[in-house]
Amino acid sequence: MRMMVSGATAVVVAGALTSAGALAQVRLEPAKAAAAFGERESISDASLSPDGTRVAFISPGPKQATVVQVLDMKSGSVKPVNYANGDPMTLSSCGWASNTRLVCSLYGVSNREGAWSSYSRLIAMDADGNNPTPLGIMQTAQDYISRSDGYVVDWRDGATDKVLIARNYVPLKSNSITVGSKAQGLAVDLLDTRTGKVDHIESADPIVGRYIGDGTGNIRIKAQYEAYRFGWQGNGKVSYYYRTAGSKDWKPFSVYSQVDETGMVPLAVDGTANVAYVIEKTKGRDVLYRVALDGSMKKDLAFADPEVDVSGVLTVGRRGRVVGATFSKERRQVGFFDPEYEKLATGLSRALSTLPLINIVDSSADEKIHLIYAASDTDPGRYFLYDANKKSLVPLGADRPALAGTPLGAMRPITYKAADGTDIPAYLTMPPGGAAKGLPAIVMPHGGPASRDDWGFDWLAQFFANRGYAVIQPNYRGSSGYGQDWFQQNGFKSWKTAIGDVNDAGRWLVKEGIADPAKLAIVGWSYGGYAALQSQVVDPDLFKAAIAIAPVTDLGALRTEIGALDKIGQDYVGDGPHLQDGSPARHAAAFKAPVLLFHGSKDINVAVDESRLMDKQLRSAGKKSQLVVYPLIDHQLRDSEVRIDLLTKADAFLTKALGN
Repeated sequence: MRMMVSGATAVVVAGALTSAGALAQVRLEPAKAAAAFGERESISDASLSPDGTRVAFISPGPKQATVVQVLDMKSGSVKPVNYANGDPMTLSSCGWASNTRLVCSLYGVSNREGAWSSYSRLIAMDADGNNPTPLGIMQTAQDYISRSDGYVVDWRDGATDKVLIARNYVPLKSNSITVGSKAQGLAVDLLDTRTGKVDHIESADPIVGRYIGDGTGNIRIKAQYEAYRFGWQGNGKVSYYYRTAGSKDWKPFSVYSQVDETGMVPLAVDGTANVAYVIEKTKGRDVLYRVALDGSMKKDLAFADPEVDVSGVLTVGRRGRVVGATFSKERRQVGFFDPEYEKLATGLSRALSTLPLINIVDSSADEKIHLIYAASDTDPGRYFLYDANKKSLVPLGADRPALAGTPLGAMRPITYKAADGTDIPAYLTMPPGGAAKGLPAIVMPHGGPASRDDWGFDWLAQFFANRGYAVIQPNYRGSSGYGQDWFQQNGFKSWKTAIGDVNDAGRWLVKEGIADPAKLAIVGWSYGGYAALQSQVVDPDLFKAAIAIAPVTDLGALRTEIGALDKIGQDYVGDGPHLQDGSPARHAAAFKAPVLLFHGSKDINVAVDESRLMDKQLRSAGKKSQLVVYPLIDHQLRDSEVRIDLLTKADAFLTKALGN
């Protein structure tokens, strides 16, 4: 069956899910392509009830709205139970406190003194949407729009409506005098999500930014941030402390530097094994270790890869049990150290052989029923319910039903040579069913820059492939995941290397005969948008059109946006000649290609003024520039109408600029 979602309503329709590999090789006309690829995914978050009989999922509504819906596996019914209109808040995730009670997180952006900042809220509700209860502690209206409620530390076994929750306490003051609770900082409470009854587990601490539980209701690790103690002028030290089993006393665990990335970072605690899983940089790569919490601090290797960083851990079940390490080479992978789940993953891979990207999203309390997500490069993804007792795998829904019947291009891992001879990993997506030579082509660098592209469905790359473009996505030097030497000083301080690798991707397309050199463009989002613009400064003749979405355009302005109080952020951007040399807005006269800029006015990652400055400088230099600003839209442009408009305008711009 497929869950067909539209706005705040949903119906379940029986039928098989269409295989993307069997789609007719027909290119969509521009308007239909923009509508199909621009529509947001139909399921942005999903979770399974403790007994495995219900699935809660978040789907898009009109514009920026989001809807919580609950699928009852027994009756097959789907019911919308909560709605957020996106102004100012959207639903981001939901989990099950019990079989009848949900806890959901909402995300919002507020404007304080002319600057946008994010905040979050927690709310509980019945599985049918009744009896909504705010879970945060807000004493003033200003609290409501300026801070985050907290997060669930431990979902427990689901037998009651209680969860272990980390909550922010703020003292209520009048004329600088505390008139309410004096508690301040992050605390941990055992909270009854129905009655509101609280058992205080950990006292509020103003310099603690994180607590880690062991899956059995005990807090075992806390993190104290120097930035909370001294303001962001500190040197980025995070001090971790731990407890031995049954003790209330804190012992030093590790000190981590956010600046030079030295020290151990705890990710999770296994209460049964009495160990913490930590990431620590070893010989230039992130490695996963187990550290004993019995007082000995004995450290053993859990998982390492000689070529890439460990990116995290795979946890399963309500206890968050660690069963493997995650990492990416050509594809995302899991190194299992739990034989039971390795066997499960192998079986699912055989059953879903055309969908190799498989993730265990959530599990029932007894870990016998699993919510599975599976996808590939040519399939945006689908949800399934696997019952280990029945050995059954039931399809639940497609992630992007609007793309049913739409041809998608295969994404192929490749490497190309940079100018200095270094092999640069990348992904090449070709137009489905079309020619492979002399094509219009796009270089699409990823954002971050502390990020990387992975093999899998990419709605932006697939849109352009459907429109007839070859698309290459380089993991240039400055990308994360490949070790410290590859990351270098990050893509801002080491911009010359990063942009050189990006431009070399375009040269490789031309050299291989894939791209028509007269029809080569560059498109990027965030740092990728910066790279798209800076590529014009380095080699103005290479690309014939540039599209930048939410780009950084002036590194000096970026330092100003970060603010003098955030020394860590300013250190990341750096200081020196690269602020001038690496800022495309300061070199507008060098541009030869026409430029199209997109930006949301509510962007808290990169201020919209960055794009306004770039557009102004280009126009002043007599260059072709167009700026599209979307009012009250964020960095991700989470609005189907906005994304459809972006794709429509981008397609028309490239068609005109490249003469397609």
